[in-house]
Amino acid sequence: MTELKNIRNFAILAHIDHGKSTLADRLLELTGAVEKRKMREQYLDQMDLEREKGITIKLQPVRMAYKMQNVNIPGLAKRSGAGKNQNDNEKLKINPAERDTKILNFDFYTLNLIDTPGHVDFSYEVSRSLAAVEGAILLVDATKGVQAQTLANLYLAKEQNLKIIPAINKIDLPGARVKEAEEQIREILGDSNAEIYKISAKEGKGVEELLQAVIQKIPAPQVNINQPLRALIFDSVYDAYKGVLAYVRIVDGQIKAGEKIFLIGSHAQSEVLEVGIFKPALTQRNELGAGDIGYIATGFKDVSLCRVGDTITNFHHQARNPLAGYKEPRPMVFASFYPSADAEYDHLKDSLNKLKLNDAALVFEPESSEALGRGFKCGFLGMLHLEIISERLKREYGLDLIVTTPSVAYQIIEKSGHKEKTIYSAEEMPDPSRLEQIKEPWIKLEIICPNVYLGAIMKLVQSSGGVYKNTQYLGSERFIFSCEAPLREIIVDFYDRLKSVSSGYASMSYEILEWRSADLVKMDVLVAGDKESSLSRIVPRERVFQEGRALVSKLKEVLPKQMFAVSLQAALGGKIIARETIAAMRKDVTGYLYGGDYSRKRKLLEKQKRGKKKMKSIGKIKIPQNVFLEILKK
Repeated sequence: MTELKNIRNFAILAHIDHGKSTLADRLLELTGAVEKRKMREQYLDQMDLEREKGITIKLQPVRMAYKMQNVNIPGLAKRSGAGKNQNDNEKLKINPAERDTKILNFDFYTLNLIDTPGHVDFSYEVSRSLAAVEGAILLVDATKGVQAQTLANLYLAKEQNLKIIPAINKIDLPGARVKEAEEQIREILGDSNAEIYKISAKEGKGVEELLQAVIQKIPAPQVNINQPLRALIFDSVYDAYKGVLAYVRIVDGQIKAGEKIFLIGSHAQSEVLEVGIFKPALTQRNELGAGDIGYIATGFKDVSLCRVGDTITNFHHQARNPLAGYKEPRPMVFASFYPSADAEYDHLKDSLNKLKLNDAALVFEPESSEALGRGFKCGFLGMLHLEIISERLKREYGLDLIVTTPSVAYQIIEKSGHKEKTIYSAEEMPDPSRLEQIKEPWIKLEIICPNVYLGAIMKLVQSSGGVYKNTQYLGSERFIFSCEAPLREIIVDFYDRLKSVSSGYASMSYEILEWRSADLVKMDVLVAGDKESSLSRIVPRERVFQEGRALVSKLKEVLPKQMFAVSLQAALGGKIIARETIAAMRKDVTGYLYGGDYSRKRKLLEKQKRGKKKMKSIGKIKIPQNVFLEILKK
């Protein structure tokens, strides 16, 4: 077992696409954690979805071994370097004939790295990672400078009192602006003398020096191996043979396979089937000790018994105090998932339970709809989170889903009894005559962008109902624009519009503030005279006509034609505010006739007309899944 003083636990923090996964690749190569023949780009991004989108979605731990040599030579400065697979004498330029006059000291370090996501929707993954480490590398792209999520992740790290090691990446690119990036980093750190490392993760330049800085500057874990076991669960996955695999940071004590454990939060108990580490593949070990990051095969088949943030202790020598755990995430974007076939309902339920084990920010509960049958109302941290979960359900569990229009949560106060209630969709909204007040969530929004786009950003925020707060300049060319805005305006297409008005240079992050009163109404959608509850939405009163026209126009484009004319209507209460009609599909019933009396054709046309009229009176429209998806893209 590695000595505690030689253990380093750290994470890599960065905005999306700043080279975080590439840096992790170089560290794996440098320490020999992965064989060269098995190495590939974005090695720690294990899901195909991550590799396709080029983003990290799930935190991924890995253990690396690094040999650092300290050389004491009279009259020469102390040097250090890696030597695991290199010629040490050549590396340090030591003459073998003089070797006896030198003193060589070798230290072996165990490095536990947690690679974290960079998108705002997965900030909960970052916060859980930071609770398991003592330090972090703050990575900034030299061509883009400090971005919004760089700042947000730095705040999370400071809350945990972690040691921050700043580094500038992509210094080899022609557009690199290293000096400007240095100024920005020093400004956000509040330290004009901060040592900032310059690296090229792609070329490997400066990576070894950065790794040595991790060893020298990040403190070893402060733990007590003689105390009863306390292990913090920071993530988990489900294995068909071993049950729930809890990813843990051992804070106190130690654990071996065969020992009986107790979960302080859920009061569950079990016998450990296996313990091990991440290489990054699961690798079995005899034991895990204080300071280690690894996994415990709990044997639990019920995924609800092993929750992220719970504390594992020894059943016979239980710790008195649980670890602090995590602040519960607050999902504020909601959509409903329905299986395309009723028989798939139980499969969907089981799949969501297993996904929740791997993604603690996902929440769901059963619901039913007259049009779509039985399904689940799900809560997400943002639109990308929703997209990733729906895609994982399709790929990993083979589900064919119908996803309803996303919305945020609202608080309503009814006139009778003044009871406050939270609703998650337009279907739950009561009659306006019963409502006293509606509240919606507001957010604090931070946008980082070059100065030239300040006017365009302010105009965009104003058109989205935002309230300006302040502007802080970051160096001479960039600014941090702070404002407050309703969440409903941000979740759907605000980010796309922000990128459009800033030529792709702007970045944003947000956090939930509070509930505020708003003048909102429920807009219903009628398809062929029937109310389609899954398309209903809550919109501001002053924009209800604009939203209604846009929605029925989009529906007309994407809804397939029928054998009869289909009316599409948007309604506010009992009043129709917008209408479109999908023309009936035409079929030439007289095509096979030729010559003869026109009354023969007339008779067939009249018969067709009566048939269409009958179909219109009794016909039902089943909206295909792709229509809901197209509406989401609107």
